[in-house]
Amino acid sequence: MNRFKESEPALLFVGMLSSDPAVLNHVQQTLEREFGDALLVSPSSEWDYSSYYQDELGRPLLRQFVFFKNVIDPETLADIKVKTNEIEDSFSVNGKRQINLDPGYLTLAKIVLASTKNYAHRIYLRKGIYGEITLFYQDGIFKPHIFTYRDYQEKNCIDLFMRARELFKKQLHDS
Repeated sequence: MNRFKESEPALLFVGMLSSDPAVLNHVQQTLEREFGDALLVSPSSEWDYSSYYQDELGRPLLRQFVFFKNVIDPETLADIKVKTNEIEDSFSVNGKRQINLDPGYLTLAKIVLASTKNYAHRIYLRKGIYGEITLFYQDGIFKPHIFTYRDYQEKNCIDLFMRARELFKKQLHDS
C-alpha cells in the first residue's frame, strides 16, 4: 500500500525583468525582506527573447535571478506567486508595471515556475496559479522540455541553475 510522503524541500528563486537597474535593486531588497536573505544573485543581463513586455516595462530589458537561503515547501508556490504579483503592483506607475517577477523553485530533480497563465503543459495549483516543470535534471545537467522558455534553455541560464543546485545540495547536506 502506498503511503503519503512529505514534499521534498525546495530552493525558492525569483526571476526579475525590468528596464531599470534601480528598480531591480529595490525589488531585490523587497524580496529579501519578504523571503529572507539571498543565497545567490545573478548579474543582470540584457534580455531580448520577446517583445511581449517592452510596451509595459520599457527597453532594453534586463534579467536577473535571486535565489533565497530559506528552504521552502513546494506547496507554498501559489502563495508566493500571489505575493510577487502584489509586489509588481506596488511598483507600478500609472497602471504600468516596472518589473515582472517570476517565482519558482529548484529541487535536486527539477526547476518549477509559477504562472497565472494556463497552457497544455501547466497544472493548476490554486488561487489562479499554475505550475510548470521548466527544466529537469538528467545525466548530470538540467535539460529543457519542449515548452521551456528560450532564455531558460541558454547555457548561461542552465549554468546558473546548476550552480544554485550545487549550493542547495550543500545546504541540504549541512543541515
